[in-house]
Amino acid sequence: MKVGWKTVMKQQKLVEKMTIEEKAAILSGKTVWQTREIDRLSIPSIFLSDGPHGIRKQAGAGDHLGLNASLKATCFPTAATIANSWNQDLGEEIGQALGEEAASMDVNILLGPGLNIKRSPLCGRNFEYFSEDPYLSGKMAASYIRGIQSKGVYACPKHLAVNSQELRRMAMDAIVDERTLREIYLTGFEIAVKEGHAKAIMSSYNQINGIYANEDKHLLTDILRKEWGFDGIVVTDWGGSNDHVKGVAAGSNLEMPSCGYDSAREVIAAVRNGKLKEADLDERVGELVDAVMELTSGKKLSDKNFDRNAHHQLARKAAAESMILLKNEKQILPLDTKKSIAVIGDFAFSPRYQGAGSSMVNPTKVEDMSSILQQYDLNILGMTRGYQRNGDVDENDRKFALNLAMNADIVIFCFGLDEISESEGLDRTHMRIPQDQIDLLQDISKVNENIIGILSAGSAIEMPWHTCCKAILHGYLNGQAGASATLDILTGKVNPSGRLAETYPISYEQTPAFRYYPSNEKTSEYRESVYVGYRYYDTSKVRVQYPFGFGLSYTEFTYSDLIIEEDGIKVSVTNTGDRDGAEVVQMYVGLPNAIVFRPEKELKGFAKVYLKAGESRQLRIPFDDKTFRYWNIKTGQWEIETGTYQIMVGASVADIRLTGMTERTGNSKGYPYNPAKMPYYYTGIVQKISDEEFRELLGHEIPNRRWSGNLEINDAICQMYYAKSRLARLIYRCLTKMKKKSEAQGKPDLNILFIYNMPFRGIAKMTGGAVSMEMVYGIVDAVNGHFMLGVKKIVGGYFRNRRNNKKYEKLLKGAGGKCR
Repeated sequence: MKVGWKTVMKQQKLVEKMTIEEKAAILSGKTVWQTREIDRLSIPSIFLSDGPHGIRKQAGAGDHLGLNASLKATCFPTAATIANSWNQDLGEEIGQALGEEAASMDVNILLGPGLNIKRSPLCGRNFEYFSEDPYLSGKMAASYIRGIQSKGVYACPKHLAVNSQELRRMAMDAIVDERTLREIYLTGFEIAVKEGHAKAIMSSYNQINGIYANEDKHLLTDILRKEWGFDGIVVTDWGGSNDHVKGVAAGSNLEMPSCGYDSAREVIAAVRNGKLKEADLDERVGELVDAVMELTSGKKLSDKNFDRNAHHQLARKAAAESMILLKNEKQILPLDTKKSIAVIGDFAFSPRYQGAGSSMVNPTKVEDMSSILQQYDLNILGMTRGYQRNGDVDENDRKFALNLAMNADIVIFCFGLDEISESEGLDRTHMRIPQDQIDLLQDISKVNENIIGILSAGSAIEMPWHTCCKAILHGYLNGQAGASATLDILTGKVNPSGRLAETYPISYEQTPAFRYYPSNEKTSEYRESVYVGYRYYDTSKVRVQYPFGFGLSYTEFTYSDLIIEEDGIKVSVTNTGDRDGAEVVQMYVGLPNAIVFRPEKELKGFAKVYLKAGESRQLRIPFDDKTFRYWNIKTGQWEIETGTYQIMVGASVADIRLTGMTERTGNSKGYPYNPAKMPYYYTGIVQKISDEEFRELLGHEIPNRRWSGNLEINDAICQMYYAKSRLARLIYRCLTKMKKKSEAQGKPDLNILFIYNMPFRGIAKMTGGAVSMEMVYGIVDAVNGHFMLGVKKIVGGYFRNRRNNKKYEKLLKGAGGKCR
C-alpha cells in the first residue's frame, strides 16, 4: 500500500531476512518467462506470459518471439479490433476470459494490453494497440485490466512509453515535448493505472529525450508512482534493460528475461560503491516480493480447464460488435438470400485473424468462411481463391474467379493485408493492400458491379479502389471466430455497430508524421506535437477517406435535447429505423480562440447504447479531470484555460449532431507559448515544422541526430552497415539478405527481425547469462576495427563470467538455501 507515495512493504520482515545477493538476484528473471524463487525463505517463482488477445504460454522451452509452440488458448480479436467496439463492458468481459485462461495455465502476470498511441499508420505493431486517441485507449485498457485482475492474475499494460515504431525500437530516442508526452502518450496509461488499477506495467525499449524509459525516474517515480499512485511492479520489455542499476534506482523492479548473474553483480557493486542507495534496492525488492506473495499465497489449485466453447462464442460476439460497415450503397446489405453469390478471395479459405510476433496465439479452433457458409441460408454459386496470398499468380484460378463473378448476382470479395505487412519488429513501408488483390478486384468490378468487400487488416490502409465495392465491411483482425461473426453481419443476424478507433487518410503522404516517421537517425522527432490522428486532420481541414469514430448501421439514429450541466452532459438518442441496433455517442470538447494552441476538438467521453427499433433513451456522459485540462510546460502542472468551451456530440469526429457551450474559469498561472514564434502549431499545419519552431516547442536545443564515428553498445546490430570491421559488415549483409528473403516469402522471420533491430547490449540481456557486458564491449571493439582487443575481452570475459557465476551460486547456497 501507499503512504503518500511511498510503498509500505507488506513483506518487509521477509525482505529484511534476505541477503544482498538474494535481493540483487531476484530483480532479474530466472528463465525467459519466470522470476527467481528463493527456497530458503519460501519465496516462489511466478510465471509471466504474453497475452494481449490470447494466452501464449509455451509448452516446451520458452522464447520471447513465439518460435516454439504454445498451449491452445482462445484467440480473441486484437486490441485494434476491440477498440472499434467502443464498449468497455465488452473489454471487461474479454479481460475476465483472458484472466480465467491465464489462471488455468498457472500464468501469474499477463503481458498486456498494449495501448501505445498510433502515431503513424505504418507502425508494424499497430494491430496490438487500441487507438490513435489516448482517452479511448485508456478506457478500453482499463476495462481489460479490471477483467483480467478479477481472476487473481495481474495485468501488465505496455509499453510505457512513446513506443511508436518497430524500426530500431531498442536503439531509438523519442524527442518529444513534455506537453505532448503528457497529453497524448501518457494519458492512456494514466487512465489504465487510475481506473484499471493495474498491478504491473511494462516499460518500453526506447529512450525518451535521451533517457531509456526503464531508467527514467521522472517517468517511473515522479509520474507513475507519485502522481498516479501506482503501487505495483515495473517489468522491463524483454531485453529492454540497458543499465539495470539505473533502472532499479528509477523505479523498475524486474529485468526480463534471464540474463544470468551479471546484472546482480552490478547491483551489488553499485550498492557498495554508493551509486545505488540500499534503500532503493530494498524498496524495489519489497514491491516485487509483495507482488509474488500476493499472486501465490493461499492460491488454490487452478482449474486446468476453461469452457472453450463459451470463450469461442465470446470471441464471436466480440468480433461481430467490433466490425465496421464502411460503405453500403443501395442497402446491398444485409444480403438478399434469393440472389446468387460468388465468394472469392484467399482470405475466405485461410483467414487472417491475428498479427505476427510475440502476441501470436495457438487458437483452440479457427473458423474460415468457406467451411461454414453451409450453415447460413445463402444461395452460393461457387467459391474460389482467385489470388494467392504470397503474390503468385494462378491464371486458371483467376479466370475461373472472373467467370464465377460474371455469372453471380453478388460477389463477396475477401482481401486485405498479408502477414508480412503487420508484424512485431517490422514497420510497414506503405499503406497499400498487395497489388495482385486489387488488380483482381478491379477486373471483377468490370464484370459485376455488386461487390461486397470484406477487409482483413489490423492497421489503416489507403483505399483508392473503394469505388469498386458497393459495400465494405471491415473486420480488422477479428480472432478465431471472425468468419461466423462476418456472416452474422452479412446476413443481418447482427446489426453492425463498430466505429473506427483510428482515422483512414486518403494517402500516407497526408498523415501528420509523414516527414518525421520513422526516424532515420538515432532520434525520432515528434514535431507534430499533439496533432496526432484526427486531431491533425480535423484541425487542419485535411480531407480523409473515413473519419475517426465513423461506422454505418442497418438502422438510423437521431440525437436531441442536449443538456450541459456542471459535471457532464445529457443527450437523448432515438433509433428511428426498423431494426434494433447500437450507437456510439461521442463527446468532443474544443476551445475556440484558445490562448494555448490545441486541436479543434478532442474526444472526452463516449457511450454505447443499444436501442430497439423506435426506442429512445437519455444518456449521461460525465466530465472528469481530463475534460478541460492541458499541460502547462511553464508551471509543470495540469491547468484549465478560462473560456467558453464547445461541447460537441456526434456519431464521429466529422459528424457532429449537437453543439452547446459551457463556461469554465481556469487556473492558469502564466501561459506557456508565444504564438508569434509558433505560427504552425497554432494552425495545426504541422507537416513541415522548422528547427526554430520545434526548438521553441521543446524549450531547449534539438539533440544531435547523427550517428557517431564508432558504434556503441546501444547501437542496433543493423547499424553494422557503418562498421569498420569487414567481418561485421559481412554479418550485416548476411542478416539483411536473410531478412529480405523472409519478406519476399511473405512470412516475417521474427528471430531475424529481433536480432536485426537489437542493440549490442541486448546480446548480454537475451542469452540467459552466457554473455556478460564485458564480452559485449569486446564485441563492439571488434566491430569498430579493434579485432584483437575485442577478442581478448570476449574470451577473457567468457571465462570470468563463468567463474563469477559459479561464485554467485555458492554465495546463494551459503545463505542457507537456493535462489534459482
